[in-house]
Amino acid sequence: MNSLAEQALARARKIFSTCVNDIAPTRRFWIESDEKRLAELYSDTPMPELIEIFGRPDHAIYGKATSMGLKRSEAYLASEHACRLRRENNPGVEFRFQKGQKPWNKGISFDCGGRSTETRFAPGTMPHNNMPVGTERVTADGIRQRKIRDDGPAHRRWKSVHSLIWEEANGEIPPGHIVVFRDRNTEHLALENLELVSRSENMRRNTFHRYPPELKDTIRQLNKLKRAISEASDEKQND
Repeated sequence: MNSLAEQALARARKIFSTCVNDIAPTRRFWIESDEKRLAELYSDTPMPELIEIFGRPDHAIYGKATSMGLKRSEAYLASEHACRLRRENNPGVEFRFQKGQKPWNKGISFDCGGRSTETRFAPGTMPHNNMPVGTERVTADGIRQRKIRDDGPAHRRWKSVHSLIWEEANGEIPPGHIVVFRDRNTEHLALENLELVSRSENMRRNTFHRYPPELKDTIRQLNKLKRAISEASDEKQND
């Protein structure tokens, strides 16, 4: 393993070892005694008391009660502890439209007047920042693109220049295929440097097996550390 890989592995071990020591259980499982007690209390016990009894947030208690088919009693729903929307039979009824009542703007047509007409785009007008067809740009990934149209969705108005070069010589790119750079240099746009491959083949080329042996070994060690973290987390949750 080269020095760069050893340094990366040392840093990863330090980070992951700290994570293992700091891991806290993020989920508590309901045991049979908890379920039995919840079944006895849920119908008439206010939620703040249930939270204190079970040491769980309200959404966890509501979720467990729902999965068990538990319901609040009629007496509880009528009490001051229940949510207003559940306590009242028809909240907000006095603020609703009554049957036969007409809204104030019924029958009034919209007249688009005012000064808004001065600032509207006229048919066929392009915004001031529109780039003409033929303009080229470079993406954050270093891919050169060329604008090929003004209409249609924005993502279809631009196309990679290397794809255009390949299509000019070979025709349309078949479905499920892409054009890639043989030497992985996105600035080398010569036709002989372009290659048509399937998406699955491109994915295979960019997997773990393309890395040098020393980097593969580092990745394996990192995966072992991740598994150790996962196992430590499971053990703490089961305690």
